[in-house]
Amino acid sequence: MLEISRSLARPLAAAMLLFALAAAAPAAPQAAATAQDPFAIPATDDGLPGKGPIRRYDWFQKLWRERRSQWARERAQDKGAVVFLGDSITQGWGGGLGAAFPGVKVANRGISGDTTRGVLVRLQDDVLALDPAAVVLLIGTNDLDEAATPETIGANLELIVKAIEAHDPKLPVVLCLVFPSSPEKNRPADKIKAVNALYLAAVKNDPRVVPLETWTLFADESGNAKLSEFPDLLHPNEAGYAKWAAALRPVLATLGLSETSADPFAPEDGFESLFNGKDLTGWGYRPTSEADKASAARWQAADKNAPPWPILTEPVSFDGQRQSSDGRFRVIGGRLVVSTPPEYRKIQQLWTTREFPEDFVLKLEFRATPNADSGVYLRGPQLQCRDYALAGPFKNLKLYRPQDWNELVVTVKGGVARATCNGEPLEGELKLPETGPIGVEGDRGQMEYRRIRIQRLPGN
Repeated sequence: MLEISRSLARPLAAAMLLFALAAAAPAAPQAAATAQDPFAIPATDDGLPGKGPIRRYDWFQKLWRERRSQWARERAQDKGAVVFLGDSITQGWGGGLGAAFPGVKVANRGISGDTTRGVLVRLQDDVLALDPAAVVLLIGTNDLDEAATPETIGANLELIVKAIEAHDPKLPVVLCLVFPSSPEKNRPADKIKAVNALYLAAVKNDPRVVPLETWTLFADESGNAKLSEFPDLLHPNEAGYAKWAAALRPVLATLGLSETSADPFAPEDGFESLFNGKDLTGWGYRPTSEADKASAARWQAADKNAPPWPILTEPVSFDGQRQSSDGRFRVIGGRLVVSTPPEYRKIQQLWTTREFPEDFVLKLEFRATPNADSGVYLRGPQLQCRDYALAGPFKNLKLYRPQDWNELVVTVKGGVARATCNGEPLEGELKLPETGPIGVEGDRGQMEYRRIRIQRLPGN
């Protein structure tokens, strides 16, 4: 990813810019090796997995060999780590990687300038040989710099994911969507968006792969990187890395790689817990309302890409269970996790089995991955509870903490609900029916709830 590929190497090696596309990959990628040097880039593309560019500039070949030979010496100590795999954005995290994820064993396998095909070539020796606990993957931007098409990049990503599955069918992959950059870096927004769409299509319905919406997290109004976070419009600065780390932490926690201790919280006097932090007792699925059936039908008739919206005819209780029957709602470390669906988007609600006719105060905390979409249901009507900064509707909140815990307080009096987030009023109010359950929704991204509790107000 280093810009030397344009300013120095390109004029000196113009004939080497584009490489012939090789045949599709074999079932497992071959190691990048020669008889003389097992860590060198193969001299030609013959027999290599995937298609598209592999860089062979002098600076890149030197870096590739140095980093890979060093990793080979560190293989034993890096066994079982969460492997961060990618290019210079990953490499640039350097020693700050471990500090960003305290308590998590990590290994940095980023090589500046690498491409999706380069990752395919070195995947077995640099990553899979470690038997990693998970793989955090960010790759593809350099392919665009070398004029690869989004289709070629997407096809290589699919081969990477398949190779990881062949190694371990249960190994989780956190797929970070390609970060925004700039047309002046040969990485225009339309090409990056096309790559990301192909990435999502490649992993759709694969429960091992968690897509992370990093493009939306970093893009400005025109779809380019922000100078305040990407000073060269390509590589994040300290603020950019901090945002990426914050986006990843909730996902690693849900994978059981961090935040493994139970939440010690106890409700205040006068409040009753609706979620015990141990299982889904008191929660379940309710039959789909006629209004929701009609909404689902209209939506899916109008949009062939509309997310699935399961229709239920009978109630389902999850008393004593740690997850819903489909695994969408799970109890992890005292948190009620609404996980990212394998379809990327899927409309579902989890409800209390009780109804609440009295006036009340509902308190809870929530944490959302970038652009996650969820909601809290109050006797039926929905209060939007999302990553407000990106997904709205309350984008101008001053006290909202992106990708961190936020407190939502809802006061229901006389059939009207008003809410605050971290003490800051949310615009508008909801008119509620006389009674009904409380629920939480899943749509896109990952949402977590904890410390869900209720207080009946005097006079009820």
